[in-house]
Amino acid sequence: MTAIHDKALHNAEKNDRLKRYFQFFLLLLAAGAIYPLLYLRQNFETSILESFQITSTDLSNYYSMLGVMYFVCYVPSGWLADRLTPRLLVTISMAGTGVLGLWFSTIPSKNVLIYIFMAWGFFAGLTFWASMIKGVKLLAKSNEQGRFFGILDGGRGLVEAILATIAISIFAYTIDVEALGNTIALKRVIYMYSYFCIAIGVLVFLFLKNDSAKDNNQQKTLKKGSLVRDLKTLLSIPEVWMVAAVIFCGYQLFWATYSFSAFIQEKYQITAVTAGIITVAKLWMRPIGGIGAGFLGDKFGKENTLAIALSTATLGLLCMIFFPQLDSIYFLLAIVLLIGVMTYAVRGLYWSILDNCNIPLHVTGLAIGIISLIAYTPDIFLPQIYSLIAAHYEGITVYTLYFGYISLVGVLGTLAVLKLKSMTKRKKG
Repeated sequence: MTAIHDKALHNAEKNDRLKRYFQFFLLLLAAGAIYPLLYLRQNFETSILESFQITSTDLSNYYSMLGVMYFVCYVPSGWLADRLTPRLLVTISMAGTGVLGLWFSTIPSKNVLIYIFMAWGFFAGLTFWASMIKGVKLLAKSNEQGRFFGILDGGRGLVEAILATIAISIFAYTIDVEALGNTIALKRVIYMYSYFCIAIGVLVFLFLKNDSAKDNNQQKTLKKGSLVRDLKTLLSIPEVWMVAAVIFCGYQLFWATYSFSAFIQEKYQITAVTAGIITVAKLWMRPIGGIGAGFLGDKFGKENTLAIALSTATLGLLCMIFFPQLDSIYFLLAIVLLIGVMTYAVRGLYWSILDNCNIPLHVTGLAIGIISLIAYTPDIFLPQIYSLIAAHYEGITVYTLYFGYISLVGVLGTLAVLKLKSMTKRKKG
């Protein structure tokens, strides 16, 4: 009887694990599919400008509005994630984003585009971000937080890369083989992304169940109309602000990689093609860095792994600034790939440290919203810092000062994660 009972228990645990992994895979697909549609300019900016008959300034203004919508939605997104299930919110987000994509594919007028981008900000910000992060947190057990968030970031990067490859193939086939124009090719790319988002929304609705014991417990704990009390609760938890500081610093290290192509062209006098090959190689470090760091974090401690990744990325950035120019392109490639692996490791781990902060489950979504509001402000001010430096200096000096500032932030991030480790250890003791 004992053997039969043990076997039944083992099978039940196995089924639960497979179900959790499948639901996590759906959230990973959603996270990897929703943003490429919004940021088509990464690969198709020229075609967008030509098809919609808008200027680069117009497009930048639309993306600025998208960023503002994100900023405004972060805290309400967390509040909403504490009141509605990830299944419902992610379904709404994917379906809404896909339908807006189909509207976008009709090549509407300039006056309409601003509303599409604002609505995209609503669905990708208000109803998606905190609910997706919280959904992953609910699915992962305490000893799986590192690997789940690591796989989330690395996996969504892989999904984005695969979808981008399909999109480029569709675009090239339409133009080169069928000899059709850029506008038709762009429409087909938009169709692909839009229908994929809608399909993921359907799958999430069907298979992301609301039977989590954690989620049921949350609904019992939650009391409506308690936003002020919940905010006071979070304000009284110092670990929340330390997590925000860690993500704030780590996110800026990632931002530095956006400027690598221009920097290495200017410092090393290499061609744009060579610089592009190096930076594209860095993109493929995302699955390695994110997933690898997730498993290492669960084995050796999330804070320990995160501190090593932050400090190593900072040292790599300092090497790029101060190391004399070398003839070997392979050394430069090694440094860029090292920084890529480490920054993606940081991104893969920094949300997992929230699990050690003992935040009440019924305000976890709100905590995610508040942390995001603080942590992702570099989206707003880092371009301004770069522009300010470029206005007063020129050449390599601009990058030296810019990367130097971000390296200092990296040091502060390392100290912040070590401080967080000390705080959580002391609280457990």
